[in-house]
Amino acid sequence: MKRRTLPVAVALAATASLLLTACGSGEEKAGNNDKIAGAGQGTEKPSKSAEPSGAPAEDKPDGVDVSLPKDMNIVFDWDKPKDMNEAAAMEDAANYVRAIYHGVDKRTSKVAAVTAYSTGGGLSCAQTQIDDRVDGGWTATGTRRHYQATTRSAANGTSVEVAFCVDSSKFYGKEIKTGKVLKSEPSIADYDHFKIILVKVPTGDGLWQASKVFVGTKAEQCR
Repeated sequence: MKRRTLPVAVALAATASLLLTACGSGEEKAGNNDKIAGAGQGTEKPSKSAEPSGAPAEDKPDGVDVSLPKDMNIVFDWDKPKDMNEAAAMEDAANYVRAIYHGVDKRTSKVAAVTAYSTGGGLSCAQTQIDDRVDGGWTATGTRRHYQATTRSAANGTSVEVAFCVDSSKFYGKEIKTGKVLKSEPSIADYDHFKIILVKVPTGDGLWQASKVFVGTKAEQCR
């Protein structure tokens, strides 16, 4: 696991890539087919107000909050695609990431943003990642950058794959009790490649939910 130079317990706390370590199991093959995994999957109807993927996230007027503390900087360094569905899905992929870190900061997986921006496997993934950090007694600090994003739509228009790189070399675990920031030397383990399958909620409000998540760790293409 990442941060291998530290003791096991500390390594887990120091893992900068707090998201998706147990959600995709490195199943990059999910994106190698013409068909998109998760297409046609049912969704739940949540409340929603999406924030542009590159903009700071603040409290939502409808109550869906994905705000983050000042020392937790989640950056989305990418351009929106021209396709409206893919652009909306990309926004909500970013909101899904924010929702998880919002839950980590609030110390609970039972936050409105998680159920707003995820369903199925994406929901269980988010809840597991948050709960693991809460149980372990740590949060995160620093800057986590998302970049080199691509999008791909299913033929039926109800599913979009959003793939991107993550650089967590400046994003660290932080102990809740002591406030100690856990750092180690940068390495290839700081770079991951993610694929999130988002499905459109059939309500006409433009919401997309993360339904499946896959991750490729130690991603050379992202360094």
